[in-house]
Amino acid sequence: MCSLHEDGVRRSMLGDSPNKLLTHYHEDAKTMYEVFQRGLHIAGDGPCLGSRLPNQPYKWLSYKEVTTRAEHLGSGLLSQGCTPSPDQFIGVFAQNRPEWIISELACYTYSMVVVPLYDTLGPDAIRYIINTADIITVICDKPEKAQVLLGNVERQETPGLKRIILMDPFDPALLEQGEGCGVIVQSMQDVEVHRESPPTPEDLSIVCFTSGTTGNPKGVMLTHGNVVADFSVLFESTVTVLSSFSLIPQSVVYCHGGRIGFFQGDIRLLSDDMKALRPTIFPVVPRLLNRMYDKIFSQANTPLKRWLLNFAAKRKGAEVSSGIIRMDSLWDKIFFSKIQASLGGRLRMIVTGAAPASPTVLGFLRAALGCQVYEAYGQTECTAGCTFTTPGDWTSGHVGAPLPCNLIKLVDVAEKNYFAAKGEGEVCVKGPNVFKGYLKDPGRTAETLDTDGWLHTGDIGKWLPNGTLKIIDRKKHIFKLAQGEYISPEKIENIYIRCEPVTQLYVHGDSLQSCLVAIVVPDPETMPAWALKKGMEGSYRDLCKNTVCDFKLVYIQWCVCSICCHDERCQLCVM
Repeated sequence: MCSLHEDGVRRSMLGDSPNKLLTHYHEDAKTMYEVFQRGLHIAGDGPCLGSRLPNQPYKWLSYKEVTTRAEHLGSGLLSQGCTPSPDQFIGVFAQNRPEWIISELACYTYSMVVVPLYDTLGPDAIRYIINTADIITVICDKPEKAQVLLGNVERQETPGLKRIILMDPFDPALLEQGEGCGVIVQSMQDVEVHRESPPTPEDLSIVCFTSGTTGNPKGVMLTHGNVVADFSVLFESTVTVLSSFSLIPQSVVYCHGGRIGFFQGDIRLLSDDMKALRPTIFPVVPRLLNRMYDKIFSQANTPLKRWLLNFAAKRKGAEVSSGIIRMDSLWDKIFFSKIQASLGGRLRMIVTGAAPASPTVLGFLRAALGCQVYEAYGQTECTAGCTFTTPGDWTSGHVGAPLPCNLIKLVDVAEKNYFAAKGEGEVCVKGPNVFKGYLKDPGRTAETLDTDGWLHTGDIGKWLPNGTLKIIDRKKHIFKLAQGEYISPEKIENIYIRCEPVTQLYVHGDSLQSCLVAIVVPDPETMPAWALKKGMEGSYRDLCKNTVCDFKLVYIQWCVCSICCHDERCQLCVM
């Protein structure tokens, strides 16, 4: 799976040359612009991006339509004063949808750089990103988001913002609000055509701001070469494998002229979307896999049903271990066909990453869904992935072997008793998928990227006998409580996040205090049913407001919350 070099450096055995890291797979696809053009050449006028309204079939934009709209949008940006240069940053403030991809491709067509803005980062972080990246233009989906951006300008919090382009229709009042603070508000249709100006592999492609545990978010600068290198390695191992990170799977699909379907934006309708789309490849975070697993076993509501389900999974799991992956066995017909149908019935592959995945859950789903389930590991600073499950290895409890585009080594972390000589230490990555640095932050860049080009991830890894990597700890995310006890909050979070009514969890500690504090965001889908089993009735909103809960230990944490109950202030019960 991986070979050992001098100084404990390991690399994939899948590359063409033992001394050369893979930078690209196709000669005509070295930038993200060329990747899409290759897909256009293969697919022609075939379907590219799909979306749907409730209870309606998917509607598709063809590759030619996407290309034309991207060229028009990019031209409109140039006509409004943007320059076709990797120094020109364009903000995109929208939910995942076809227009997001069109906006991204518009930037790539004219060598501009995409800067995603996410609601989850919070309003302060969004203002910080706009100012730090000198963003003068933001493309957003909803008029409500445009109003938030205009409000920031009116308060002189983002004085550099000069233009907002909206995907959805908007009222004339928004134009007047923009005129009042010197911001041009326009729709995506208000464009002019200019000659394209494609980028080079060395040019910036995207700046992804990642939220840290402290301080302002860090702007990870990724080049076209970074992204192409990271997804090209997947062709080296198998042409159907793709990463679990959003930028990488879409690149793989485009490069082969495939199609991508978007969900309606409501996680509660995801199953309905899956049945309508009938996907063959499904990138997903472990949290959703855990939900699927819990839902399956909650419906097996008697001990006998659960025993039969586990028995069938073990029998099919034996087939998976021997390399047989299918959906037509006796066990499928009796037990698993409904589960497979709920995801469209055509899945060939699931890829997961971004958080630890339960070996029990992965093993069960490999059997129940009759498809390949891959696990990846990486971070934004190495363009998503640096290790990946090797095809044919369906064991769990590790994150796979190094990708052919990067080297991996472990370095000593003496203060935590991890030593590379014992096959344990901080995971370090080097290769063409490693980022250029943090935007306008040389100090934190130097902390993360050493002078030899090694990215220090902060994760503690361990080499297993089969050459795969297992993540076992974090280097810095520990603190000492007043009684001298060391705490690793991520370990605690990973345990409690499996609790049925929990969707997000944050654990905090203070060295002057003897106990921990946690903020828990409940799951609106499962909270009412879970509470009912505990003897508490009411809607999700009522339960969030409830300050008297019959738990053994309750801590009430005040917080600003616009997600769970839409009140200005709400109380979250922490168990």
